[in-house]
This record gives sequence, structure tokens and C-alpha cells, in this order.
Amino acid sequence: MITHVVNSYFRLLRFFIAGCLALMVVLVFGNVVLRYAFNSGITVSEELSRWLFVWLTFVGAIVALRDHAHLGMDSIVSRLPPWGKKACFIVSNVLMLYCVYLFFAGSWAQTIINLDNQAPATGLSQGWFYYSVGIFFCISAAGLLLRNLWQAASGKLAEQDLVQVRESEDDAEVERIYAQSGDAAESRSPNGTKP
Repeated sequence: MITHVVNSYFRLLRFFIAGCLALMVVLVFGNVVLRYAFNSGITVSEELSRWLFVWLTFVGAIVALRDHAHLGMDSIVSRLPPWGKKACFIVSNVLMLYCVYLFFAGSWAQTIINLDNQAPATGLSQGWFYYSVGIFFCISAAGLLLRNLWQAASGKLAEQDLVQVRESEDDAEVERIYAQSGDAAESRSPNGTKP
């Protein structure tokens, strides 16, 4: 049940990202066409596009955190024994949780400070629409990190899940091809024929 709710939440976030991107394209392209073809424009286009881009970036970071798609190096961690991988996993998640706490404190302060500041084009509160995305990111990221820590502490993670960096699709494909060609070369006898 919980897994279904989490998967639905992240599906909704992906739809939100796609919606932000589509709206940004419409606003910016429409503004360019109106400006050059009709000598007019959409007044709020630049401001809304900037806000949508900020929201798209932070929501995308939440999805990437769940998918282990952020940049990272696993050259040392992947060579450690299981207890070393688990220790690094726990330490890294605790450090990320602390960074999320610091980011939450800063985002909260900025939201409160800018709550009464109105954006010049739309007149909307900059606190609600510009800085509150940090709070949204922190709550979602903290939930993911706490879940990671709970799974690691309860032993529910497999050894390959303890390495938090996922290879890019290109690297994985190269490794797969290399492994297949290595298997094919090993299956041949020294004179080049199959045994």
C-alpha cells in the first residue's frame, strides 16, 4: 500500500515536470512570436517561465534522488565489502539529511522574508511561488533519505542497492557489450573455433 502511494506520488511529480516544461515552451515561444510578429507580448511570460524553471529543477532533483540519478563516484564504494558499503551508505544519507535540514532552514527563512514581496509582473507573492519550492524539496528529500536509512538499518537493502550511483544508460550498454564480447572470446578455443 505504501509503495503504491509513493509510486503514485512520483508519477504525479513526473507529470508536473512535463507540465512545467510544456508551459515554459508555450510561454517563451508564444512571447517570441508575439514580440517579433505582432510587436506585443505576454507580460508575465518571463517571470512565470523563471518560476516554472525553478520548480522543474527542484522537483526533478527529488525524482533523481529517488532514482539514484544524481552525479556521483562509486569507484571506491563499489569495491568495499558489504559492511563497508552499508557504512558509507548510512554516513552519506545522514550527511545529506543534515544538508537538507540546512537548506530547509534557509528556505523557510527566505519564504517568510519574501512573503509580502510581490513579483513585478504578476503581483504574486515571491515567498509562496519562488522560495517555497525549497521547502517542498526538503520535505520530499527528507522522506526519501529517512526511508533509505530505515531500509539500511533494517537490512532490507540488497548489496547492489547500497551503492547509490546508478550508471548512465550509455555506460551500462558499453559494459553489457564488453561483457558479451568477453564471454564470446572465452568460449572460443585458441585456434578460433568453438569447442
